[in-house]
Amino acid sequence: MKFKDHFSGHAVEYAKFRPRYPDKMFEYLASISPRPERAWDCATGNGQAAVGLARHFDNVTATDATAQQIESADDLILVAQALHWFDIDRFFTEAKRVLKEDGVLAISSYNVLQISPEIGAIIRNFYRKTTGPFWPPERELVETDYEDIKFPFAELSPVRFEMRARWTLHHLAGYLRTWSATQKFIAARGFDPVDSLVRELGTVWKNPEELREIKWPLHLRVGVLQK
Repeated sequence: MKFKDHFSGHAVEYAKFRPRYPDKMFEYLASISPRPERAWDCATGNGQAAVGLARHFDNVTATDATAQQIESADDLILVAQALHWFDIDRFFTEAKRVLKEDGVLAISSYNVLQISPEIGAIIRNFYRKTTGPFWPPERELVETDYEDIKFPFAELSPVRFEMRARWTLHHLAGYLRTWSATQKFIAARGFDPVDSLVRELGTVWKNPEELREIKWPLHLRVGVLQK
């Protein structure tokens, strides 16, 4: 099956402009895992989740769009903002195979950023209307925090965290350009819609070098394998 690659064409920008996961999430995952020995960061992307896991697990395997064989059983599998790109049933079958008894599968997701009401309204319009037609259909699963996916594990209560950043308008623009829908818009229309968005945001942001606090609610579905 062909891998749906929406990000390799702008991998450098993705690594530079994407928000960072809070260490509290990795602390929590280590605390509920049977042992802090082995973790698998599946669809690692730029590797930021793998780095976070490495602070709490002895050995972290990070894979991305590969058929790498996992030789040893894992205590934890983390899929950070990527489950919607998978053949989900096949992935769950593989997760059951490589997890230890009482091993943990964690699926994280985050949606559109939160900022001041006026700026937020402009960005939501950009998300829904400007780039809306260019989001792949799998994006709908993120919109619901994967709640509609049947989870074939003994599920724990959902846990919420929060990612935070302080960005200038330039950094925010860089982040918006990493959206797969923005890249598809550029490819289809031949121009960058973020340019006009930045001008619109500038009327509210005023000083583009001013740092503003941005938040992303981070949702975690967690299940335990009971063999």
